[in-house]
Amino acid sequence: MRNRVIICEASEIIAIGLAEIIDGIAQFDVVSRIDNPEQLCEKAIALDANLLIINPMLLGFQNRDFLIQLGKELPSVTLVALVTASLDHSMLTPYHGVIEINDTRSKVISKMNEFARSETSKNLDDVELSKRETDVLVAVAKGMMNKEIADQMNISIHTVISHRKNITRKTGIKSVSGNNLIDEKELI
Repeated sequence: MRNRVIICEASEIIAIGLAEIIDGIAQFDVVSRIDNPEQLCEKAIALDANLLIINPMLLGFQNRDFLIQLGKELPSVTLVALVTASLDHSMLTPYHGVIEINDTRSKVISKMNEFARSETSKNLDDVELSKRETDVLVAVAKGMMNKEIADQMNISIHTVISHRKNITRKTGIKSVSGNNLIDEKELI
């Protein structure tokens, strides 16, 4: 599932440049660029955004109060500060991460990938796999093929495929090697 991003930045040059970098990352879609934080909550809800990049300078002294209210209304949304000027670091504490104006393209990509991983971890906390699905997931993570899993578990290949589809549906992750649903000790 792709992360839906809204950028809240007054400078069109900065917003467009950041959007171009983010749109180049496979798991992200910039769904809106806005220059006024007053529209942020309603836009985030309407566009089902799960990552908001906000220039804290746009919020001024209401920064903390605004973000607390935003967090209450959108508890599953990741908030990222877009720092374009020198500011007091206490203004950044309500944010889950920071992108700085002088970050390179590769640094922005790295940070965005980290935000995606933390977003996936938050979402995976609510995932419940059955015992059999977990067993199939462990076998797949070990590199076993469907036929090998079926033979080991005494089930049909069709059942293995069904379990794998359920795992993908429940987690939204298509590559089981890239997630943290199983303990590494289970792979040994």
